[in-house]
Amino acid sequence: MNGIESQPGLLGTLGGSIAERLAAQTGVDWSTEEIAITAGSKEALLYAGLAVLERGDEVIIIRPWQPLVPALVHAAGAVPVFVDARRPRYTPDVNSIRAAVTSRTKAMIINSPNNPTGAVYSRTTLQEVGELAIEFRIWIISDERYSRLVFTGLHRHESIVVAHPAVRARTIIVNPCSQALAISGSRLGYFAAPRAIVSAARKLQGYAAITPSREAQQAALSHFHVAGGRIERETYQRLFDARDMGLNILSNLRDVTPPRADGAFFFYLDLNRLASALQDEGRVGVMDDVASWLLKQTNVACVAGDTFGDVNGLRLSFGAPPGASAIGLKRIVQALNSLRIK
Repeated sequence: MNGIESQPGLLGTLGGSIAERLAAQTGVDWSTEEIAITAGSKEALLYAGLAVLERGDEVIIIRPWQPLVPALVHAAGAVPVFVDARRPRYTPDVNSIRAAVTSRTKAMIINSPNNPTGAVYSRTTLQEVGELAIEFRIWIISDERYSRLVFTGLHRHESIVVAHPAVRARTIIVNPCSQALAISGSRLGYFAAPRAIVSAARKLQGYAAITPSREAQQAALSHFHVAGGRIERETYQRLFDARDMGLNILSNLRDVTPPRADGAFFFYLDLNRLASALQDEGRVGVMDDVASWLLKQTNVACVAGDTFGDVNGLRLSFGAPPGASAIGLKRIVQALNSLRIK
């Protein structure tokens, strides 16, 4: 047995701490053998996919999606199948998912709180997704990297394994550790899954020879056992305040559907009405044109929805310092309002 699969020393200690933390968050027991420590959440997604997917399998992805997700599916030799979320809340339409299932469907990737939209899936939605996964024997890969950033309802994230406990045997939960500690560049993450999946992923890690840095692991352990989650609490409060401020500023938009930003740290604007009118007038082509125009007019960078497979969306981050965010958002509002529909 190689060193990575056996998870000795610091990795094993960190795995145990994450298992305890996940148990506290979900109310479900987890063991160290059900936790794979990875060099960031991207690696966790990749190994999760490689562990359950075979060439030609189909994977359902909710659109808008993170750009890396289809790429990781392709890397596993599988085929992405896109299903559009329901506007304006950008939540999955279970009937549309059901219609997309075929005999080759092997997995579905969900992301709540969502990047780029900030959508937080309700318990009912998660239960319906879980029921569908059990019915068709589909793996659920649940990307929960923004689980500590829920700003509405009970302000608490609910994992699909909590909403539908019976789907746990078919669920892989992916999460970073470094993001909550503001050390994203240090690349530290994990996924939680049935033991057979974790064992397969550890073997893949052994051949890839990729492990998270010792410094990042020590930082995570210190956060769990010494700092008592202080950094997470401070980050949450800062982003909560930034969200409130930003929503207040963006409420002044005229021809743009206001964002909800229930979770994560993004404002996702649905520019469908405005963009359609501007395209009819020949004033813009695609959403990339709007993003480029805004950068020139306001000196504020935003990401066009085309990046996420959505031709009508625009993503803004409220992770910047509050003063800079306020200035930037006011400029965005002024610029977009100047394009109002005639």
